[in-house]
Amino acid sequence: MARMKFLCDSERCIECNGCVTACKNEHEVPWGINRRRVVTIGDGLPGEKSVSVACMHCTDAPCMAVCPVDCFYRTDEGVVLHDKDLCIGCGYCFYACPFGAPQFPQSGAFGQRGKMDKCTFCAGGPEADNSQEEFEKYGKNRLAEGKLPLCAEMCSTKALLAGDADVVADIFRQRSLTRGKGGELWGWGTAYGGHGEMKRERQREQSGKPQEKKGDK
Repeated sequence: MARMKFLCDSERCIECNGCVTACKNEHEVPWGINRRRVVTIGDGLPGEKSVSVACMHCTDAPCMAVCPVDCFYRTDEGVVLHDKDLCIGCGYCFYACPFGAPQFPQSGAFGQRGKMDKCTFCAGGPEADNSQEEFEKYGKNRLAEGKLPLCAEMCSTKALLAGDADVVADIFRQRSLTRGKGGELWGWGTAYGGHGEMKRERQREQSGKPQEKKGDK
């Protein structure tokens, strides 16, 4: 069974916040709640990095360990979800999570906490798949439709990866191996693929062979 994970490539993230907007729009996330956000480290300084952050669906999730009512559960795909009917809004999960994923809507004059909300990896909740009740509580269940989270699909630079952990790791490993190679250091073609023809032309020039023209046998 696939283990679903997120990975954000900080070398590609351009802080466009397209992932944040896609998530809020797809799930009709309430005002004041951000299931996903973009964090910039060293903003304005040389070498600054931006990373898209949400629930990382940890294998050993600290939120599950501290919840006093055991509202968290893990699906067969490794996605960490929670049952809002069991949640009492205590906030323990918020303090335990290193990514700040759990969100709490504030209501009333004293900021009373409501039911916890967080990224679901677009996998819905304990209700029937794609039911109206599930959508109202947790948003759309794209995994039940055979789709990946919309935040990753809408990422313009493909910095945000989502899916089977092994596949995601292989993609990132290949990117790391091909970055910064050759004369076009950190160039678009090297980092983003589609540079095969340029590479072949460079090799022909180095070998001294004439460039083949279209139609040559």
